[in-house]
Amino acid sequence: MKTSLTWLNEYLNNTINLEPAAVADLAEQVERTSVEINESTTIAKGQDGLIVAKVMRVQPHPDSDHMVIAQVNVGTSDLVQVVTGAPNIAEGQLVILATVGAHIIKHDTGELITLEKVTLRGQDSYGMLVALQEIGFDNKIAPKNFEDGIHIFTAQDHVKPGDDALVVLGMNEPVLDTDLTPNRADMLSMIGTAYEFGAMLKQKVTIPDFALVEYESLASEQITVKLDDDALAPKYALRVINNVTVTDSPLWLQKRLWNAGMRPINNIVDITNYMMLMYGQPIHAFDLDKLTNHELHIRRAKKDEQLVTLDEQTRQLRSGEDIVIATVDEPLMLAGVMGGKSSEVDRQTKHIVLESAVFNPSLIRATARRHNLHSEASARFERGVNWDNTFTALDHAAQLSDELAGGQIARGQVVASDSQRSTRTIALSTQRVNQILGTALTVSDITTILDQLAFDYQTHDDYTEVTLPARRPDMGIAADLIEEIARLYGYDNLPVTLPYGQTTPGQLTQQQRQIRASRRIMESLGLNQAISYVLTTPEKAQQFAENTTAKLLTLDYPMSSDRTTARQNLLAGLLEDVAYNVNHFVRDIALYEQGRVFIANEKNDLPTEVEHIAGILTGNYATSTWQASKTDRSVDFYDIKGIVSNYLDQIGVNHVRYVATDRHVNMHPGQTADIYAGEVYLGFVGQLHPLVTKAQKLAPVFGFELNLFAVMSQVQLDVHYHKVSRFPQMSRDAALLVNADIEHATIESLIKQVSGDKLVDIKLFDVYMGDKLPSGKKSLAYTLTYQDDDGTLLEAEVNSDFEKVTTALIDELHVEVR
Repeated sequence: MKTSLTWLNEYLNNTINLEPAAVADLAEQVERTSVEINESTTIAKGQDGLIVAKVMRVQPHPDSDHMVIAQVNVGTSDLVQVVTGAPNIAEGQLVILATVGAHIIKHDTGELITLEKVTLRGQDSYGMLVALQEIGFDNKIAPKNFEDGIHIFTAQDHVKPGDDALVVLGMNEPVLDTDLTPNRADMLSMIGTAYEFGAMLKQKVTIPDFALVEYESLASEQITVKLDDDALAPKYALRVINNVTVTDSPLWLQKRLWNAGMRPINNIVDITNYMMLMYGQPIHAFDLDKLTNHELHIRRAKKDEQLVTLDEQTRQLRSGEDIVIATVDEPLMLAGVMGGKSSEVDRQTKHIVLESAVFNPSLIRATARRHNLHSEASARFERGVNWDNTFTALDHAAQLSDELAGGQIARGQVVASDSQRSTRTIALSTQRVNQILGTALTVSDITTILDQLAFDYQTHDDYTEVTLPARRPDMGIAADLIEEIARLYGYDNLPVTLPYGQTTPGQLTQQQRQIRASRRIMESLGLNQAISYVLTTPEKAQQFAENTTAKLLTLDYPMSSDRTTARQNLLAGLLEDVAYNVNHFVRDIALYEQGRVFIANEKNDLPTEVEHIAGILTGNYATSTWQASKTDRSVDFYDIKGIVSNYLDQIGVNHVRYVATDRHVNMHPGQTADIYAGEVYLGFVGQLHPLVTKAQKLAPVFGFELNLFAVMSQVQLDVHYHKVSRFPQMSRDAALLVNADIEHATIESLIKQVSGDKLVDIKLFDVYMGDKLPSGKKSLAYTLTYQDDDGTLLEAEVNSDFEKVTTALIDELHVEVR
């Protein structure tokens, strides 16, 4: 929130020193005690040479159709000639003149420039008449559009030629832009901020008073209100003001608004914003004559209702969830968030209805998020407003409508609900305070700090009973009070002590160690880690998932349309990373990702989280260089399978087998295998389906995805040392004529199953399919290697084992040994 120290000073008896050095010290004190400061600045930002001038004469430019020559009075005996193209200039106006030598902010670049005398088509110009946007005002806070012309003061602004325009406009008022945490709702108001600054500076807060004068007409005869449920609005009241004149606000009010970062609109709207800034209580104004039957209804939205809000956007309301203020036939506003276009106050408005309320904060927060409509009002209702000021702010707004808009306040408030806030008291033990903070504070020390905070309390022998004020909705337990005492006592003043007691070193769990080992192994195999979004689209969430019919886990309030669903696989995110890199001319890619996927449960609101690891390869495995003339080789299935095999071997998974499959819709049906450890399914590996990669204009892409929980369940926790045998090996070759549909994995599995423990390696060294073989046959040649770790193998042992293998192959697979 932007806090004008000049305005704040009114509540602190002008005790704040507004000199730049003192403001910097104050900002540091606020940061050390209360909240962070984003910026300490003024609208002026180094500008000077801006004065109020009165336009005495306006003459056409002899050599221009759109420029005029103005003679202006700047409070001296001599008039100053200025050439301008302002479309709204006229004699008698009080305007802003940037004199020769002035430093002003260039409108289009924000650069500080020095004005010089210029000659425009033969006529000398000694300065420039300016719009507010030309002297540092953002379009969001300037009361008029830049195209409307120069800024013009009114008679009620009480300015005269020669006045310093920076002072008149409040541009030199120091402003602290505070970065509030969600709990500090009290500092979303000037009065709440005054209490905070007063506690730091040990100053009493003086709240301005006002005198409300009511007329004879009754408000209850002009407006009625109906509330469906007190839970929607525990406090709600209206006031009626008749015969208002809607016009621009006086300069003092406009200054307060634009220094707070808000744009002045008209006196009625500005009063409601002023009350919101002062009390932290949003106020809304309706045009009474635009309300059907002069009746308001506070209810939940109905089915298919729409509302055009003040930002001219059509909102589709959610039935039963959005709170609306409505007439008998249409919704008028999103309660606590934004008003509607149909009932807005404009220059033709004569009678107004002012609303002040406390709305259900949970429903307001949900509405603001659902419609992506986070307003100044919703920010305050979400965090909690001061119940004690709800109707006070309403009366003050009515009084200002009388004072600034000439209105007549109808007698009485029209109250729909007035639930009383339960008084919150906390018993604060002095011993507990000192135990938590490590201090030796006395009851007197504690009550002194409570006095600074302006909290009511009663002291007892060993504790202090503190009554929490309504302006601090963030406080509810003793720990909150202890925190207040700590920060005002000064964190730097708290004693520093070393921890005591026996210390124990932290350690990772077995699962954490295995996950970290997985990442190290993947990186040692040449893959780079990628981190993808957990949230994605429904299609990508299930693109490579094992169960594509599983229920999706979607967010009620997603941050964007392409981040709505929790992922059920990692490969889809890696494929996005590949596409991104290829689009940026990086084509040789090796990535892996380790993270969680989320499986929705039918009977449980919480999803099942499963740890996965996935990898992806595309591009060239090796390229030609001047050092070695070899042709490029693209990655293939065996490269990605080799990575998986190496990983599982290093992590400690034995008895791994690969089974060809075509069940994965988005994987190549002829180059994909399921991975098992014994009978336990671990994941899959293969080429992504060409239709998937072709859609993104990618070269062939190979990938794998493993269930890390399944992998870790198969890891051999005990590491066994296998000594290198000092005894020689013996080998036997076998050439087999087999049916073309028999896979190598089937033959290898059978050989391992029937052979003894002396077989250490099986190598397929030749594959032949050609005209010289019978139809439907292929020839596979194997080398079987035998070795004994403890002694020299006997040839009879090897021959016996080899014979068992060939017999099994003939009997079970009907092969022919050649």
